Amino acid sequence: MMTSIPALPSLAWGRYQGALKRAIAALKYDPHLQMAEPLGQALGQCWQQSPLTSRSPIVVPIPMFAEKQQQRGFNQADLIGRAFCQETGLSLVRQGLTRQRATVPQFGLGLQARQQNLAGAFTLGAAFQRQRPRQPVLLLDDIYTTGTTVQVAATELRRWGISVCGVATVARAVMEKPAPSKAGHGT
Repeated sequence: MMTSIPALPSLAWGRYQGALKRAIAALKYDPHLQMAEPLGQALGQCWQQSPLTSRSPIVVPIPMFAEKQQQRGFNQADLIGRAFCQETGLSLVRQGLTRQRATVPQFGLGLQARQQNLAGAFTLGAAFQRQRPRQPVLLLDDIYTTGTTVQVAATELRRWGISVCGVATVARAVMEKPAPSKAGHGT
């Protein structure tokens, strides 16, 4: 089971709903790869207005399992990361992390199931095996839901002595609030 670690500072350009949700789905599943550029640019512009910019991190996109990426033909976090780095001038390190095993999609899983699903999923990538970065790492992904994916990725990097300063995502999931309980309201 994953131990509790402090939450990473996170930046999201928008909320995962409406037109932004459709744009991300079009990128990932249709696939309209040209969507990555405006999404990455918008995230980059948001980053430049953020207090997180006081650091000059290396950008590491959240990796996909090799077989899944081969089936899809691309990693959307990598494509978004390229446009983000062109906009911000930050360096992109695509092989900083590796997803060493397949995981089921996180959508619909509870927090504990997400943690179990991702336990041991990431390992240090070839680029950081050759040379550890001196700058902190900014993880980059398309959607931030519970933060489990980036927390597990950050834990792996920290295990190797690599500093992680935060996460940037195009969209943050809108968590629905439970309906108020009617228990205790007698008639």
